[in-house]
Amino acid sequence: MKNLQIINSETLKRITSKRSGETKFFEHTNYLSNLNDLPSMLGDSEVKFVLFGIKEDIGVLANHGQAGAKNSWEIALKSLLNLQSNPFTNPSNVLILGHLEFSDEYVALSEVKPDQLQSAQRSCVENIDQCVAELVCTIVKAGKVPILIGGGHNNAYGAIKGSTLALDSKINAINFDAHTDLRALEGRHSGNGFSYAIHDGYLDRYYIFGMHENYTSKEILNYIEASKSNIKFSTFEDLIIRKQTTFKKASKDAMRFISSSKFGIEIDCDAIQNIPSSAQTPSGFSVNQTRRFIHYFGSHPNATYLHICEAAATGIESANSQTGKLLSYLITDFMNARNGS
Repeated sequence: MKNLQIINSETLKRITSKRSGETKFFEHTNYLSNLNDLPSMLGDSEVKFVLFGIKEDIGVLANHGQAGAKNSWEIALKSLLNLQSNPFTNPSNVLILGHLEFSDEYVALSEVKPDQLQSAQRSCVENIDQCVAELVCTIVKAGKVPILIGGGHNNAYGAIKGSTLALDSKINAINFDAHTDLRALEGRHSGNGFSYAIHDGYLDRYYIFGMHENYTSKEILNYIEASKSNIKFSTFEDLIIRKQTTFKKASKDAMRFISSSKFGIEIDCDAIQNIPSSAQTPSGFSVNQTRRFIHYFGSHPNATYLHICEAAATGIESANSQTGKLLSYLITDFMNARNGS
């Protein structure tokens, strides 16, 4: 599996800790001994969720965003693995696969001339798309539920494409995001994953939940209007500021629009207030609203994958710890919802 690095014992020792009288998540979850074990592990009836990270923010940089998303996998993993192992977290049905590593791509990009860098970054994102799509396709085809953590929102394209190839049918998507990510087909980056997925025939119905009016261009609004049978949205201002509709009603409307067939759940941490991300916002949804959103949509049997992206690691350990806790809450909320609890 191209670019996939499984978790080794040294990593586990470095990021986990045992405590007398307690059993932690990492002690009861599943890992690969080597990549050759992947088919048999995916065939294990007890495993339901396959969790992996994406260590890149090249798509974010290619879209003029702030770096940091490539390191969010590590802080999420550290928090998740040190949770308690109990009937609520149920780690025995989770396979912690590892992460997609793109360090060679960063080395290659460091040698590119500045005036050619953006083009090189966008070409690199196309290669990342292929890696993500291949891995997601393998997981979904095996009847498991992939959970993708880290990287830019460019990876929505790979998640959608991989799911579509596995299911041999277009899928839908619900995107909890301040932005539409429907920018022009100008070369791949974090701002056009959904427009490319629509153009390439992988995405059918698309709902943007909580779009920020100040950051949506007239051109994109015109594109949505022309595609209104397949693209719908609610704005953050209608939901939270003007209160012209409620969070609950908007959620139900979105569910009706996307749930008649398989769909992916996209969580862009740019939408959550004051969370370090590639485009951090002072005005956004609360953590608890985000958790309720994931539980509501994750409880539907057609929920095919969860993708949490754009959270950014910082140089401040306490901030990283809080972000890691947030990501572990969102992961376990989704798993509990899919498990029916």
